Amino acid sequence: MAADFINDPWATLDEILGVQAVEPVDDGIGAVAFYGRCSTEDNQDPETSLGWQLGNARKFVEPMGGHIEAEFFDIGQSRSVPWERRREASRLLAELKEPRRSWNAVVVGEGTRCWFGNQFSLIAPRFAAYGVELWVPELGGRFDPRNPSHKMLMSVLGGMSESERQHVQARVRAAMDAQVLNEGRHQGGRAPYGYVVTDAGPHPNPRKAAEGFRLRVLVPDESADVVRRIFEEYLNGKGDRAIANGLNRDGVPCPSARRPDQNRHRLADGWQGSTIRSILENPRYTGYAFFGRWSRQEMLLNPDDVAAGNVTRFRRAAPDRVVRSRKPAHPKIVSVEDFTEVQLLRRSRAAGGLAARRKLERGPRATKWVYAFRGRVRCGHCLRKMEGTPRESRIYYRCAARTLVPGSPALAEHPKNVYLPEAAVIEPVNGYISQVFSPEQREKTVLAMLGVAGEVAVNPERSEEARRRLSQAKTRLARLQEAIEAGADPGALIEPLNRAKEERDAAEEDLARAPAEESVGRAELEAMVDAFGELGRQVGNASPRRLQELYGEIGLEMVYNAKERTVDVTIRPPRRVNACVRGGT
Repeated sequence: MAADFINDPWATLDEILGVQAVEPVDDGIGAVAFYGRCSTEDNQDPETSLGWQLGNARKFVEPMGGHIEAEFFDIGQSRSVPWERRREASRLLAELKEPRRSWNAVVVGEGTRCWFGNQFSLIAPRFAAYGVELWVPELGGRFDPRNPSHKMLMSVLGGMSESERQHVQARVRAAMDAQVLNEGRHQGGRAPYGYVVTDAGPHPNPRKAAEGFRLRVLVPDESADVVRRIFEEYLNGKGDRAIANGLNRDGVPCPSARRPDQNRHRLADGWQGSTIRSILENPRYTGYAFFGRWSRQEMLLNPDDVAAGNVTRFRRAAPDRVVRSRKPAHPKIVSVEDFTEVQLLRRSRAAGGLAARRKLERGPRATKWVYAFRGRVRCGHCLRKMEGTPRESRIYYRCAARTLVPGSPALAEHPKNVYLPEAAVIEPVNGYISQVFSPEQREKTVLAMLGVAGEVAVNPERSEEARRRLSQAKTRLARLQEAIEAGADPGALIEPLNRAKEERDAAEEDLARAPAEESVGRAELEAMVDAFGELGRQVGNASPRRLQELYGEIGLEMVYNAKERTVDVTIRPPRRVNACVRGGT
């Protein structure tokens, strides 16, 4: 009797009173809602992913008397996105507030797919506030907010989810880097202007090849000539906007107009300076494969609300994240040497600030009249380009003193206006060009270009210019340091010091990478004179618009000395040979 009393203290009283004890009956979990998520970034099949996650959830709750009443499944949503910004998850949170909902618990197929980082600690209290239980397979049952072990395990699951995502990203990126580095494989995306993407054969992976996947390679199309023109004009001194204006004036379709199917986000409103800049800075034109120049970076949606999560933005990657193939991967449009020279020029101009950019030749504006010497005549007083201006039926080239910067030394002797009539010089200049490149004068012209040294240096000014800029930057740095030692406020001189250091570094790199002064021999000069001979025969009967092109091809430059009423004419072939044939008119 004592043993029975110890086992059930209410047994004797129940027997006396005739009360029959009723064993508690567990009705089970009941109706539950299912939540799952599938990201398409990993080439997952949404139907397959939904199937196995839903299957896991059913196997978990059905033995405990549960059945799935509603399904919430997000497709194409990263696990790093908060629940409030996921379509199905936000709908589930909204139904929590509905008192007539048909379910009172939520089950997930896999916890690491649903929660990321600290998301669970932000979501679980909301479920508890509305009396909704959370069933997580990794916990083996219902989440108990009063159990510290459950909280610790869910924090670990969130960290594992974040770690898994980062490891997947790192592995995928490492594999793609290796494919570019070793094979030069094209990793997709839009083809740069000047290229088209063509088939390169079956995929090397047998399984992917069986599924129809094939490799792609870049091949130049007819717009590659435009890319070459952009690089050549930039090396000849034109700026981004000047090049863009010239292409628009010649009616060359811009990238978005040429390929509207892959530029739906563009307006196709002509060439812009930013378009030229992106082409000049794209290293894939050298024929080598590059990968990772732009990367997706996660940034806080609201820095004041970390729980709002991150958003993805495309940003230029750090230089150490960019991968280049070891060997050429596709046909080149420009040489590595020309591309490198363009980058050095851009760096030197950027380091020089506004003062350096002002030295760039600005593109001509659209005009009603056609000026044969457009952009080729300079004033002998200030060495600025003279602008074309019509007077009745005649064309003049003018330089106005009022357009000079106030305080300029050139104002001291500069006339109010300097005019040069086109008709007075066009025939003598054309005759001079025809004579210089005529077969009779071929030998004399070659000897004049060779000079007494017997050969002509190619680009000898480049190293000298770099040395000059380096000397100026060092002098400026020394003066600033002397000012600091004399007691000047260092904080006020930080910006000038940084600018001077940038100019010094750019000049040193330009000087270090400048090509050695080469020489052009007699044979090359003779070939050049022969090529220009045909141009010399055309100038006599060419239209003003055609004359613009011919003068550009031979590099015609003119300086008008108004005081002596003479024109100094120089023929300077673009880039290739800085030798010149000079004459006076």
